[in-house]
Amino acid sequence: MSLLLTAQLIALMKGLATSAGLIVAIGAQNAFVLTQGLRQQYHWPIAAVCSFFDALFISLGVAGMGILVSQSPTLMTITSWGGALFLGWYGFNSIRSALQSHSLKGNAEGASSLRHALLTALAITLLNPHVYLDTVVLIGSIGGQFAPEERVWFSAGAISFSFIWFFGLSLGARWLAPLFAKPIAWRVLDLIVGLTMWSIAASLIF
Repeated sequence: MSLLLTAQLIALMKGLATSAGLIVAIGAQNAFVLTQGLRQQYHWPIAAVCSFFDALFISLGVAGMGILVSQSPTLMTITSWGGALFLGWYGFNSIRSALQSHSLKGNAEGASSLRHALLTALAITLLNPHVYLDTVVLIGSIGGQFAPEERVWFSAGAISFSFIWFFGLSLGARWLAPLFAKPIAWRVLDLIVGLTMWSIAASLIF
């Protein structure tokens, strides 16, 4: 019994560590969650959307979808080009915002409504192949190596970190608010977000 609990705990911790190593990296989701958290605009629903789909994709990946996606070049090509186009458009808007005067006010930019915020969060999540690569393919492949009774614990660990990260990022953004009271900080953030989106889009194409 103790050996079983130990194996389950190891699987749980490996799930947490694997998810941490992949999700923490700067990407489209993190940039959007951070930006909306700084502006205090619909940041909790956005964090919920990102966490929910991470949980869904991780579950599908560990259940066996990772192998299916990685063996379908057509599916990977379609998602790569679709994601690149969206990220290119989003990056263009961010850089344009950094060059315009209205970007100096934190509450003047970002999602204009809850519907807009949720649609953008969905687009950044579902049109970003890196999300599928990290959750379905990579985490799914690693989780699939565990014994069937341990996969649930691995998934639980990976999913738990996703919720901790996105909601923590939304909450922690409030402590960065004094820094972003300075107009130049918003310009720099918009520029970094735009360049990040473009670099991800380029990596998807090339």
